[in-house]
Amino acid sequence: MPEVLVVGAGPVGTLLAAELTRFGVDVAVLERRPAAGGGSRAIGLHAPTLAALESGGATERILTRAVRVRRGEARSDGRTLGVVDFGRLDARHPYVATLPQGETEAALRGDGPEPERGLTVTRVTRDRDRVRVETDQGEHLAPIVVMAGGVGARGLVFRSTALRRTAYPDRYLMTDAALPPREDAETAVVHLAPGGVLESFPLPDGQRRFVAWDAGGSREPHALTARLREAMRERGESEAAELVTSATEFGVRRVLAPALRRDRLFVIGDAAHEISPIGGQGLNLGLLDAATLAPLLAAWTRLGSAPESDLAEWERDRLRSARVAGRLAAVNMGLGRPVARRAHAVRSRMLGSVLTATGSLVPHAYAMGLDAAGR
Repeated sequence: MPEVLVVGAGPVGTLLAAELTRFGVDVAVLERRPAAGGGSRAIGLHAPTLAALESGGATERILTRAVRVRRGEARSDGRTLGVVDFGRLDARHPYVATLPQGETEAALRGDGPEPERGLTVTRVTRDRDRVRVETDQGEHLAPIVVMAGGVGARGLVFRSTALRRTAYPDRYLMTDAALPPREDAETAVVHLAPGGVLESFPLPDGQRRFVAWDAGGSREPHALTARLREAMRERGESEAAELVTSATEFGVRRVLAPALRRDRLFVIGDAAHEISPIGGQGLNLGLLDAATLAPLLAAWTRLGSAPESDLAEWERDRLRSARVAGRLAAVNMGLGRPVARRAHAVRSRMLGSVLTATGSLVPHAYAMGLDAAGR
């Protein structure tokens, strides 16, 4: 029987298992997916996350491949409204590191255990001084269980009525495209237009990710691709639009759990707090959940008793950080919605003034600088 059982082998569960292994904890991982990779839209790792991953070696592995985005620009109607200079951050890593999820998971894994794959968890219950995890192929017992299985794991722990949910009407189209060399190859760009936002993020090997607000319509693959290409033409990326060959769509919502711990059972990442992927708040929030929880669980297994005051402080900090991240994500979405042309002109002027006047405040907030782990 392992000392800690982690449910979920996405980035959050993978990091937690690797960190626990590094601390000498016997840990096992259960995963529904038959193979690694896929399933996530987030690509950016922010300064507090990179700092938290340093001691385990994951930051060094990530940075061997990631693009270090030190600059972001807000553009509208062919002109630059303002600049977000991540180089002004008072941080060890004054940039956003962008990397596809599959490579991120591999970098996070380190010496952590290989997950037992192809298992669907059906029930989680308390069994005296252990937690019982039932799956479609049998059951597992452990003194401590951490649910890091994303949205699908949430219903195993929380009643639907206990969760704070906010539904948003917004939908987005997304693609990754290989582009020829360009001057802003390592710059994140947000194009504001009356028809909605278009975000453009650099990735390794000359790739860029494009995310566009979508008015909706047919969900056939060819229709999604056509709408994304048209949005890119209208919003400032006409040359790149010609290189787009496919697109996917996604909606957004915010879900916040009232608690992250029930005695020996913990819930972290998207299972506990689902945040809009715009800005990468959700991924970084979950990774910081794992990075800050691992040493506390290691102390519990080493000493034989729970560090109650430290765990209570951890839970308070992570819940507060989730609320802050959710509000920031909502602001990001609000700025990117369609508006009338006159309102668009006003919005553009206001955003330009804010970016000029606030200095390092905007990059600090955008890059998870308000997270409790970054204090």
